[in-house]
Amino acid sequence: MLATMADPIAEEHASQVSELCCECGQFHFLLDNHLYNFQDEVDDELICHICLQPLLQPMDTPCGHTYCFKCLENFMQEYNFCPMDRKKLSFQQCHKSSLLVRNLLDKLIVFCPFKAECQQTMQRCELEAHLQNRCPGFKKYKSELQRKKNPVSKGKEDPPTKVETNMPKDPEVPSGGSSLVAESSAAAVVSLGTAEPGLVNPAFEETEEDLPQRTSLVAETTTIEIHREDPEEELGMRIVGGKDTPLGNIVVQEVLRDSVIAADGRIAPGDHILEVNGVNISSVTHCQAVSFLRHPGPVLHLMVLQEKGFSNKTAQQDSTSAANREVIHVTLIKRDRSEPLGIKLIRKTDEAGIFILDLLEGGLAAKNGKLSRNDRVLSINGQDLRQGTPEAAAQIIQTTESRVNFVILRQPGAQLPDLVEDGSTSNSSSSSSSSNGGSPVHHRRRLDQNHYRRKSNYQKDLPQGYASHEKTVAIKKEPKESLGITIGGGRDNKNKLPIYVTSVQPIGCLFRDGRIKRGDVLLSINGIDLTHLNYYEAVSALKSNAASHSVVLKALEIISLNSTEPSLDVKEQGFGWSPLWITWLGLPSHLHCCQDIVLSKGNLESWGFSIVGGFEESKGNQPFFIKTIVPGTPAFRDRKLKCGDEIVAVNGVPAIGMSNSELIPMLKEQRNKVTLTVVSWPGSLV
Repeated sequence: MLATMADPIAEEHASQVSELCCECGQFHFLLDNHLYNFQDEVDDELICHICLQPLLQPMDTPCGHTYCFKCLENFMQEYNFCPMDRKKLSFQQCHKSSLLVRNLLDKLIVFCPFKAECQQTMQRCELEAHLQNRCPGFKKYKSELQRKKNPVSKGKEDPPTKVETNMPKDPEVPSGGSSLVAESSAAAVVSLGTAEPGLVNPAFEETEEDLPQRTSLVAETTTIEIHREDPEEELGMRIVGGKDTPLGNIVVQEVLRDSVIAADGRIAPGDHILEVNGVNISSVTHCQAVSFLRHPGPVLHLMVLQEKGFSNKTAQQDSTSAANREVIHVTLIKRDRSEPLGIKLIRKTDEAGIFILDLLEGGLAAKNGKLSRNDRVLSINGQDLRQGTPEAAAQIIQTTESRVNFVILRQPGAQLPDLVEDGSTSNSSSSSSSSNGGSPVHHRRRLDQNHYRRKSNYQKDLPQGYASHEKTVAIKKEPKESLGITIGGGRDNKNKLPIYVTSVQPIGCLFRDGRIKRGDVLLSINGIDLTHLNYYEAVSALKSNAASHSVVLKALEIISLNSTEPSLDVKEQGFGWSPLWITWLGLPSHLHCCQDIVLSKGNLESWGFSIVGGFEESKGNQPFFIKTIVPGTPAFRDRKLKCGDEIVAVNGVPAIGMSNSELIPMLKEQRNKVTLTVVSWPGSLV
C-alpha cells in the first residue's frame, strides 16, 4: 500500500498547507496525519480503519481495536462509539499501544518523498532525521523556499540552519556508575521493542474476520533486585543473544530449578535483560553480557522487559470464569516478621492478577497445606491484589508481623507448568517434583526418538564470523598413561550435544602434546566415531582406547573470528566448564541434532513467537532464530520451543537461504497446525 502525495498546488489547501511538513516531507493539513510512501504493501492488520493508512501513534480501545491517535481523537469529537463495532466509547478510555507495536510500525520501510534528488529508503522513524540532515531534495526545497520568502537575498548563500532532532544515539556500555540508568533504559527498551528484520509479530496474525477479537500485546519494563547470601553464587539462568547475533538483545532462555533466580520468582524465560547494575547491555556482545551477569556481588539490580501476553480478557469474561471457581480464606502465622512463607508467586497473561507457582518443600505454606499451585491471590491482609504484582504481594508479606490472611480463587484441576530442571526435559508432561537435576532414563530414550541428525538438504555454511578447524592428533604413549581430559555433552544430553573437551589436565599425555584444547569437539578415537554416542558410551570408548600404545584422536576446533571469550570458569551442577551458547553457532551443521516441534492453535489465536534472521543483502545468509515467545500462546503452552532456537525448516521446507519476506508468509499461511524443525543449543549459564 503506497500513500499518495497530496497535491501541492490545490488552491483550497493553500492557506493550510503552504509548506511541506518537515517530518514527512509531504503536503497535508496541519491537524492531519503525516503521509508516507511505503516501499512494500503494509499488512492490513497494521492499517487504521479510519484513515486506511498504516497506524501513526496507535491507540488501543477497550474493545480491542487500534486506530491512529489523531484519527480517533477527531472521530470521538463527533461520535461516542468505536468505529468498528459501534460499542460505546470515550477517548479517555483508550491508551497507547504497547511499545512493541509502536516500534514495529516505526520500522516500516518508506521512500524518501524527493525521488528526483534522493532514491533512499529508510525506516519510517528515521525519515525526519534524514530530511533534516541528509536529504539533498529537502535541502534544495528549503533553499528555494527561503529565496521566495527573501527575494532580496537571491544569489546569496543561505546561512546554515541548526536543526535539532530526536534521533537516538547508539547505546554504549558505560565504564561505570548509575548516572546513565534513565538514558540507557530508554535505549534498551527501544532496541527490544523494535521489530528486527524477519519479525513475525504474534500480535498481528489474525484474519479479517478475527479483527473484533484483536488485542494488544502487553510488555512491561521492571527493575528487579536480586540478593545473594554468597556473592559468588551463580544466578541460575541461561541466556542467549547479543549484538553479535541476529537476536540483538540478551534474552533469558531458561531458569534453573532451585536457583537464586527461581527462588526470587520474578524472572522467566523470554524476558529481555536491558540493564545490569545500571549498565545498559542492550547493545553489547554475548560475551560481554555474560561477564556483566557473572560479576560477583551480594546485590544485583536487573532491568528487564517482560512480555505479559495479550490483553484479551475483559472484566466481564473474568467474572464469568470466576463463577465456576471457589473462594477460599487461608491464614498463615509467622513466628517473626523475617520468616518466609515458602511461596513462589508469578503473573499469568491470560488472566489478571498473581498466582501461586510453587510451594517450597518444608516451608510454612506447604506445612499448612491449604494453599495450592495455580491458586489466584485476590487479597492479602485485606489489600486488593486482583490487579496486583508479585512484588506488591511480597512487600505485604514481608512487612507483616504474624498473621498473613489470604483470599484466593481456586479452579480445581488447573496446574501451572514446572520450571525447567537443568538436565531434565522441558516437556510439560513431566510431573516429577524432584529437584536433584535428574530425570528417568526411559524418558530420555523416548525423547531421543524425536531427534535426528540434520539432513543433507537442511545443511548450511558456517555463519559469518566463524571458522572450524579439524585436526588429527596421533600420540605415542605408555599403556597406563592417562589421556588427561574430561568431557561433557553426549547425545543423551537434553540438547543432544556432541562430545566436547571440558578440561585438559596437566598430568596426561594430551596436555604434554598441547594440540587438544578445552572446547574442542571430539570426532573419533582410533577410528571409532564419537559423534553419535551418549556421555557414558563416549567415556567408555575413550578409556578402552587409551589403554593402547598409540592413540589417534580427531577433533574439531570452533573458532569465533569476531569475539574473544572471557574467563568463564563456572561449574555447571556437578559438571565442569561448558561452551557459551554463541560458540555452538559455529558448529558445522552436519553435527547438529534436529527436533520437530508441532504447534496447534485455534482460529482466533496467533502462534505466539517472533523470529529474526534470514537472508539480507548486506549480511548474506543468516539463520532464523526464535526471539520472543509470548505468554499464554500455543508456542508458550507447548514449552518445547525456546528463545534462541534456530528454525531449520517449516513443514519440511528448508529455511536456508530464505529472506524474512519469504518465511513470514509461509508461517502465516499455516492456519491451525505447523511443524517447526529446530536446532536448540543450551544458553550460557550465569
